[in-house]
Amino acid sequence: MLKFDQVLHAHLSSLKEAITGWSETVSKLEKAKEKADTGLQGKADKADWKGENAGVTQAFVRKTAKEFGDALTEARSIRNILRDAETEFQAAKSELEKLVAEAPGKGMRIDQNGAVSHLIRPDSRSKDYDGPKPEVADFEAMDAAIKAAIARADDADDVASRALRTLVGGDKNNFSGTNYDSLKAASKAQDAEDAHAAYELYKKGDEATPEEIDKLNALFKANQKDPYFAEKFALEVGPKGSMEYWADMGDPSDGSRLGVDHRDKLKELQTNWSMTLATATHSTSPEMEQWKADVIKAGTEPIQTRGTSPYGFQVMSNLLRVGDYDDKFLKDYGNGLVVAERKMTHDGALPPGRAWQQMGGQPSHLNWLGGDLGKDPMIGFMEGLGHNPKASTEFFNSDIDLTPENGKDNKKLDPFDYFSKDREWPEELNDKGNLTKEPGYNALGHALESATTGHPYDAEAQGLKDVRTKENAEVMQKVVERYGSDPKFMHQQPGIDDSLSKMGAAYIDEFNRSLEQENETSMDEMPNSPFGAKPNEDGKPRFGKEFEDSLLFNRGDAVNFLGTVAQSETGHAQLSAAQSIYTTSVMDEVGPKPGSGPARELDLTDAKTTLRIGAETHAIFDQARMGQIDQQYEIDSEEHKKAVGRTTEWVKFGVGAVAAGGVVALTGGAAGVLVPLAAETVGGAVTTFIGMEADDIAERYSEDEILKKKSDDLKDEALNSGKANALIPGQAYARAPGWSREDANYLEEELTKYVKDSRGHVRDDSLPDPYNEKKDGKVT
Repeated sequence: MLKFDQVLHAHLSSLKEAITGWSETVSKLEKAKEKADTGLQGKADKADWKGENAGVTQAFVRKTAKEFGDALTEARSIRNILRDAETEFQAAKSELEKLVAEAPGKGMRIDQNGAVSHLIRPDSRSKDYDGPKPEVADFEAMDAAIKAAIARADDADDVASRALRTLVGGDKNNFSGTNYDSLKAASKAQDAEDAHAAYELYKKGDEATPEEIDKLNALFKANQKDPYFAEKFALEVGPKGSMEYWADMGDPSDGSRLGVDHRDKLKELQTNWSMTLATATHSTSPEMEQWKADVIKAGTEPIQTRGTSPYGFQVMSNLLRVGDYDDKFLKDYGNGLVVAERKMTHDGALPPGRAWQQMGGQPSHLNWLGGDLGKDPMIGFMEGLGHNPKASTEFFNSDIDLTPENGKDNKKLDPFDYFSKDREWPEELNDKGNLTKEPGYNALGHALESATTGHPYDAEAQGLKDVRTKENAEVMQKVVERYGSDPKFMHQQPGIDDSLSKMGAAYIDEFNRSLEQENETSMDEMPNSPFGAKPNEDGKPRFGKEFEDSLLFNRGDAVNFLGTVAQSETGHAQLSAAQSIYTTSVMDEVGPKPGSGPARELDLTDAKTTLRIGAETHAIFDQARMGQIDQQYEIDSEEHKKAVGRTTEWVKFGVGAVAAGGVVALTGGAAGVLVPLAAETVGGAVTTFIGMEADDIAERYSEDEILKKKSDDLKDEALNSGKANALIPGQAYARAPGWSREDANYLEEELTKYVKDSRGHVRDDSLPDPYNEKKDGKVT
């Protein structure tokens, strides 16, 4: 990979000289070839060869004449490759020079490694500074532009170097005669060569050596997002070819040691194979359109190996788990899969696990990524939706025609209802060797995360922005209605609580709008709410005009959903962290700016409302979690005390990123949780809050201390700590730079008292009942 300074300071004069030299060589060879064609070979063809000369000399002369043509073709190709490479290098270099020149005018600087930073740090600016004040989005845009320029040069370098090595060839006595009329043509030819090489390795199946699997992985990685390579490979292997290969890899009866000794290589291969097919599905060529249709058609057909016979859907779903698949293909695939399952189960008369049970032989090992063996095709499909937000959103907002061949019966199925409530998810063998429903519900949670947030569920935290749409919000309304209606839905779906908490964090702004409304059933936003609906970048209401003054959820539904999710330890931790960040950011937006006047004379109405709703929300979380702990563990038991002690640990979160569109908080080692910010930019209070030492705010109980206390005393202490944690946003605001000591003391005292009084607003009987496992039945 080329480095920033290598591209910026590249000396291209030698390359330009080489292009000129090769252009002159081409001209000379054109004349030489003409003489060879008309002179050498022309005379040889007219001569009356006899004896040995007829079989030897004439052939030699013709071969020699042909070499002039090959030499010309090779010289032209070298000239063309160098010419196009120089164009790409110069464009990349010019782009970097432009970015470096423009950076100071935007308040940024770019160092010798390409790292972007403030030209003048905010804490070093003078009071009368009126220069540019770049925001996070500006830094992200600059960084993206730098990376794109370097990638352009790097791609050209890779293609050109490989093309030149090919042109030189391995035969010292003959010119290769390879023809490249452009760098793009060379890249396409290389893709075709790689696709065929991958195909040759594919044909070895599970008889391939570990080294050959490494070569196949290397070919996939080198062309991971290359559409031409992906399409060539997918078409050459064919839809059933991919299924047969992967089923063969998962057949435990044919003696292959790959799945025993080299699981890591198969895990990598599954990822790379999936990403390659995902890239291929974006092609709209007639051949690929047929390929996609054939994949779905083969879904109900058994894929026979020596000792197994999984269905095509079972195999293919495990190749959907990774990658950016075409949205229409994923939706069509999901519809076909659901239709097939409903037919195989006789519209639900049989459990899905029975439908996907292989007849005879050993079960296939189709998933090497972990979590399950890949028997239930819905798991792989849900993981695919989890990486493709648009497809996931459309899938859960649509109906599936269960009898597409009959246009009159109008027999429809609601995918959201089916997967979240009606479907009996089969037990799967997890990595620990236990039968559990967790893999299925975990995958369902991932699909719902992408459908509600607009991001792949495992997207990198850095640079995440709030991209929610009306369509995302419609799925979230369904999630809130379903999982807030009865705690059993979350508790009887092991593995889904972390996803529900991330969805709750992603809509924490809308939940605060709902909780400000005193009427439990009203859908009207409170007038002049500090939590006003955040608009899109174009200034229009994010979820449409109807939700500018109207709520996504009423207060009752919000309390039920948040109270249910917070019963989970993970849910309580992630929602609590999200709420603190959000409250702090709203304070940043609606509270009087630090130093804007004597604090006693400022209007703190919006600031107090913000803190009150934040305090009430934290009370919902804390009381819901305490009630569930009491239900789950015997009072005064060791497990009960430890669970209570952990309820305050959420405050020790790490911040993964601070961005214009949101803050990503990392709690308890979990993946990033996107929290929408009230302000367009990160302000002083948020920054102060993020920089606070959480250990100074809430000390973690040592195990010895926990076990010495009575549960009731420990709960009182934990609830008091929860109250203290709810004060953090007010403290961050009061301590923000700009307030005098007197103003800071006044604000902290005034806001602290207000928050403490607000905690009691939430009544115990308004929360969902704790889940009673004995009453509702145990689910593994």
